[in-house]
Amino acid sequence: MNLDKLSPLLGLLALMLLSQLTLAVSLQEQTVAMDDGHRLMLYSKSAPQPWGSILLVHGRTWSALPDFDLVTEAEDLSMMNALAAKGLAVYAIDLRGYGKSERDSSGWNTPTRAAKDLATTLDFIHNKHPDLGATTLFGWSNGSLVAMLTAQLYPNKVERLVLYGFPLDTIAAGKTPTQPPRLATTAAAAAEDFILPGTISKSAVEAYVKAALMADPIRTDWRALEQWNQLDATKLTRPTLLLQAESDPYMNLNADAELFKKIAAKDKQWLILGNADHAALLETSRFKLYHAVVSFMQYRDN
Repeated sequence: MNLDKLSPLLGLLALMLLSQLTLAVSLQEQTVAMDDGHRLMLYSKSAPQPWGSILLVHGRTWSALPDFDLVTEAEDLSMMNALAAKGLAVYAIDLRGYGKSERDSSGWNTPTRAAKDLATTLDFIHNKHPDLGATTLFGWSNGSLVAMLTAQLYPNKVERLVLYGFPLDTIAAGKTPTQPPRLATTAAAAAEDFILPGTISKSAVEAYVKAALMADPIRTDWRALEQWNQLDATKLTRPTLLLQAESDPYMNLNADAELFKKIAAKDKQWLILGNADHAALLETSRFKLYHAVVSFMQYRDN
């Protein structure tokens, strides 16, 4: 066999396979119509033959792509890429007023409106992948509140629930301004969650700040925040993973223990990531976070 002739052929084959893999996880954009006609932007990256689906829900200030699909020239910090490489159909949504989703006509978002929007989106994903069953719902920070409320109100639409960086404060009813403030976002706010030295490069933080300010130059406005007080772990019947980071300023061990104890689902797990903070999904601990999510989705109590 002439190895000199074979080597270029193998190289071409490897390039073709790499190209196919890249195409398989390329970012797709589509809008989803809500029950009131409002359309939200939904992003997706999928393995060629996925074994499961997951919907990622961003936090209070920044939208889906900075949080879940950040890739720099030097690093791939994309949770969407990582989960698609694990064989999943991965979706991430811009809630009303975030990223490429227009604000609600009222100018505001509310907890129950956001949960209803997620329920509609879960139906859309299920229709795209009818053989995969229901979708796992992953919420980060404020997104974990939306995800939990969705799982409470629409349990049949959720396969599994992952709550990451869950803030636990009760929200008192307050006076809502007549008009949405529409405050400008800042670079300082975009960088404030990266608090552990050595867990993310300076260039990656700079890339995140740039992407966040470009996607969300104006802060989205919420009202009726007292609706969060309907959150009730005793009503969570879907398998639930409570995922926290040891250096997350929002973490409260005693409150988390009470929350976990109250979760009604028999299949439930509580995991604390070491050397991690609120932005762990973009830092060195992200691989532990990815592994925890995939392992939880794959686990079945037979």
